[in-house]
Amino acid sequence: MEKTILHLDLDTFYVSVERIINTELKNKPLLVGGTSDRGVVAACSYETRGFGVHSGMPMKMAKELCPEAVVIRGNAGTYSKYSDVVTEIIKEHVPLFEKSSIDEFYADLSGMDRFFGCYKYATEMRQKIIRETGLPISFGLSVNKVVSKVATNEAKPNNQLKIDFGLEKPFLAPLSIKKIPMVGDKTYQTLRNLGIRQVKTIQDMPMDIMQRVLGANGQVIWKRANGIDNTPVIPFHDRKSISNERTFDKDTIDVIKLRGILIAMTENLAYQLRRGDKLTACIAVKIRYSDFNTYSKQSRIPYTSADHILIPKILELFNSLYNKRMLVRLIGIRFSHLVSGNYQINLFEDTEETLNLYQAMDHVRNRFGSRSVLRASAMGAKTIGSMHNPFNGEPPVVLAHRKQ
Repeated sequence: MEKTILHLDLDTFYVSVERIINTELKNKPLLVGGTSDRGVVAACSYETRGFGVHSGMPMKMAKELCPEAVVIRGNAGTYSKYSDVVTEIIKEHVPLFEKSSIDEFYADLSGMDRFFGCYKYATEMRQKIIRETGLPISFGLSVNKVVSKVATNEAKPNNQLKIDFGLEKPFLAPLSIKKIPMVGDKTYQTLRNLGIRQVKTIQDMPMDIMQRVLGANGQVIWKRANGIDNTPVIPFHDRKSISNERTFDKDTIDVIKLRGILIAMTENLAYQLRRGDKLTACIAVKIRYSDFNTYSKQSRIPYTSADHILIPKILELFNSLYNKRMLVRLIGIRFSHLVSGNYQINLFEDTEETLNLYQAMDHVRNRFGSRSVLRASAMGAKTIGSMHNPFNGEPPVVLAHRKQ
């Protein structure tokens, strides 16, 4: 039986939410992201794109290109709430769906044509989302995830497109190679240097040539260009790692401040581990200096989720890594090699008071937020903390203004 895969994408999601909250922003050029000169554009309205603005670019450059744009910092909690409403509507209507990001969904409608017309059903669901949330949303419908995603992007803004079975290659052929998912700036430039502009050129090439040029990625890109994709719709994402990082508005050499932020990050991520019944066995610290050189160092440790074990290890990594005595632009930490489990008592070092303390602190955090209880040394870190559970199977909310 041929598959029927639906891809849904909330158009300029952050911008659309801000316009629902404040209707005066409709039809105005709008930028959402970091408001300082070092901020990055997380989302931009269609009105700004004619000026060359796009998401991911420095906010300073975006404001120079479109000086009349309204700049909004954005709120991850608000965006999550609106995303959850859309998620619930989709959950009610489809048997199997995947939430691949805060504003993007895949649904497997295979077999539903015998009871409903899949395109008609998807159309009605899209109209319900628009009606109940006020958010614009586009969809693509085809036999696989890749073609459906490309179809959605071609349908935008606030529209829909169905690619009938057998017409995947003709649909993709005239498009720019940049529209193939997985073709980033570097791959695009490599292909352009070979004289490849349209997807049709890749379709006419033997797969082994693409492999020779781009390695394993070449084979994947060749298949996608030909509309071949067997990736299943995955209903749950299990996190392989969790991380936190901060970019400073002004480069700093204040070691006490840096250590305080690292302690706050570690404390917060350790709490998230315990809340999700997870343990980590690999920790890493990252530093980016004012000259943009970036260094990282990681260490394997026994499985744990305890602050009093993780904090000294993180500070030890930082002390061994921070040796240039230069101004620091960014610091971050990451916990990986995650497994399910609860913190194991160390019979020789842990006391009943320590374990009771963790339980009491986590109880307060669960009720009042992750920053309701913290070490005195971490109180200078103003913006570290989240009520979002990274292990609920949903992708993380990514905003471009994580500043300290």
